[in-house]
Amino acid sequence: MALGKKIGIDLGTANSIVWLEGEGIILQEPTVVAISVDDNRIVAVGNEAKQMLGRTPGNIRASRPMRDGVIADYQVTEAMLRYFIQKVGGQSLFFKPEVMICVPAGCTQVERRAVLDATLSAGARNAYLIDEPLAAAIGAEIPIAAPSGNMIVDVGGGATEAAVISLGGVVVHKSVRVAGNKIDEAIASYMRKKHNLIIGDQTAEEVKIKIGSATALPRTEKMEVKGRDSIMGLPKVVELNSTEVTETIRPVLNQIIGAVKAVLEETPPELASDIIDKGIVMSGGTSLLRNFDKLMTQEVGVPAHVAEEPMLCVVKGTGIAIKNIEKYKKSITKK
Repeated sequence: MALGKKIGIDLGTANSIVWLEGEGIILQEPTVVAISVDDNRIVAVGNEAKQMLGRTPGNIRASRPMRDGVIADYQVTEAMLRYFIQKVGGQSLFFKPEVMICVPAGCTQVERRAVLDATLSAGARNAYLIDEPLAAAIGAEIPIAAPSGNMIVDVGGGATEAAVISLGGVVVHKSVRVAGNKIDEAIASYMRKKHNLIIGDQTAEEVKIKIGSATALPRTEKMEVKGRDSIMGLPKVVELNSTEVTETIRPVLNQIIGAVKAVLEETPPELASDIIDKGIVMSGGTSLLRNFDKLMTQEVGVPAHVAEEPMLCVVKGTGIAIKNIEKYKKSITKK
């Protein structure tokens, strides 16, 4: 084994993905941790914990330790990072790994320090941070070092990052804490208001994936949604169609598009002309929402396309950056 492994982690609000030098992506699990309330012990992490969301007895608490792309629960995040590092590097204490984590470009110094501290406490030898839009651009194979403008919009679970990148650095960026989770919340709140049906996050996410679309579909799709009647308190099934979902999620998508427009308004004219030629690259899990790229093109007036494997762009970029740390050192925070 080499003297300490190099690990890249995309610590997302919805999913965490781990990359290991020499092996590529080795772990992709939901960012959910289940903890035993009595002794604060981790019961489950990832897929196993996600199945427990909203289904746990009193002595177990399943929660998402990341909110809006930043740490909401420090101790749980640290425990989760320790779990990832040990799962990847084994229990060996001799060779601590070097770990790079990506953070939203708009997060504060305090939030950045929290991530670095949590990573070091979890057993890393060195901890590095890279801005998410930069990592996404590297992972989407955008030539970021060139003296021309490239625009990346990373729409994840908790935050949307829109950035213009040139000469290896972020020129203009905007971060809004609106993304996939807010779409799920909009669906859940619509079901409650319109159909008196209370549904959980996972059901809302399922609706979004199955019949959700950013623009009206040529043929309306339907699905049965199960939940609890908010008046009677009994289980109930409601039929929902794709047109309702499209109308419900539109205000959230408009906020995301608003961030993209705000970045373009501040972009220097030379870089703006480059972006018109190359278009906008979309990454992150939420960019997979049906027809989202079409809506973006329609509203912004610049062609938008989804990157290859959009969910993996950020972690791939983080991996490339930690492998070539010298090349990207001006864009990286180290502790």
